[in-house]
Amino acid sequence: MTGGENRPRADHPLRSVAGGGPTETPSEDELLAGVARGEPDAFAALYDRLAASVYGLVRRVVRDPAQSEEVTQEVLLEVWRTAPRFDASRGSAVTWVMTMAHRRAVDRVRSEQSARDRTERAGAREGAAEHDVVAEEVEVRLEHEHVRRALASLTDLQREAVELAYYGGRTYREVAELLDAPLGTVKTRMRDGLIRLRDALGVGR
Repeated sequence: MTGGENRPRADHPLRSVAGGGPTETPSEDELLAGVARGEPDAFAALYDRLAASVYGLVRRVVRDPAQSEEVTQEVLLEVWRTAPRFDASRGSAVTWVMTMAHRRAVDRVRSEQSARDRTERAGAREGAAEHDVVAEEVEVRLEHEHVRRALASLTDLQREAVELAYYGGRTYREVAELLDAPLGTVKTRMRDGLIRLRDALGVGR
């Protein structure tokens, strides 16, 4: 299946061919065999037969409707490209396509999670730099008991966040999870708390 002239476009209407042809409805295995021979009509019919099922499986894994549509399109185009690799002795065409769909959906979820993790790590590094500038001043200038007395001047959330980070060595994300508070709120409260603590202790004056 090499000729580019038969490859379906991303915006191909992919409608089933009506009229003519055999009277019996071909099976998915037969349609996939036609796709492997580079027959666009067979691909269009197989697309109509399986698109909804593929989307349903992908949606259950990916959740997001727009991304589910993208993954579904990717799966069906992969069917067109790789149909010659299908081995009927190892399972049905439907099983082959749905396995491909599940793999693609899981890959998309992992890719999105990796992107979110990278963003959070970058944010944590930036936040840690802000935190360390103030926390280091407190640590090197004042004794432990003096700091504890100054903590009493903070709000409850500020004090809990500062104690978890300053004494417990927790990250912003860990503090947010322990306090069951939004990450952005914890960052703000911790920054404000450390600045207020610094002022209460007279650091930098």
